[in-house]
Amino acid sequence: MNKDLILGLKFAFSYFSIIPIKFDNNVDLSKKEIINYLMFFLPFVGAVLSFGACIAFYLLEDLSYLGAIICAFLYMMFYGFIHTEAILDVVDALYAKHSGKDAYEVIKEPTIGAMGFLYALGFVCIKVAALVMLFLNQMYLEIIAIAIISRVSVQFMTKTNEFKSSFVGLMKSSFTSFKTAFALYFIVCLVFIGFKAFTLFFIALVFTFLFSLFLEKNLGFLNGDTLGFNLELTEIVLFITVCLLWLD
Repeated sequence: MNKDLILGLKFAFSYFSIIPIKFDNNVDLSKKEIINYLMFFLPFVGAVLSFGACIAFYLLEDLSYLGAIICAFLYMMFYGFIHTEAILDVVDALYAKHSGKDAYEVIKEPTIGAMGFLYALGFVCIKVAALVMLFLNQMYLEIIAIAIISRVSVQFMTKTNEFKSSFVGLMKSSFTSFKTAFALYFIVCLVFIGFKAFTLFFIALVFTFLFSLFLEKNLGFLNGDTLGFNLELTEIVLFITVCLLWLD
């Protein structure tokens, strides 16, 4: 089996989840072929993490709302809250830019501001509430599909924009299998949730395109944090969409 593929898969789980994975010191993880597979497997990581949360709820279903809340937090814990953390940084940078400060310097600071904290808290509450609704209605395949689609939106955003980040730039230039990945994950979601996949993919891509324009205009740049922020908001939008359109 392709060694770069295996390393890319391991790197994806190491980078986008809390799963501890070790690499040999002589492995060059900046190799373009490995970065390509890192990006290729990003939605697969989301599928695995969301599947784990669904299994947890299956075991905790007797706890009803408490079990659903626990599993909603478990899903976010599985990816280490790295995308949630991006909300803190981007919101602080947006408010800094509005105040005439250097948004890029603010987004790199290790501290967080009050507005970033409040927005992140609000989005977490909304996301947990939407996930609880889906768990209680046993919409497991929809949850997994949304975890996939939100990460496909990150792939889309990466390939269609310029970034003020050397690593994201490397991801963009290395990700040569985007079209293959997009087609594969679309088919997977189509199998999982049927024609709902068309609606969710359309909403995710349109939202990502518009949100990218908003961030570019109001920040003056895009970086890795904006990718994470987009993922979180896309998931929230899609969770709410499912709740509105397809809950009994």
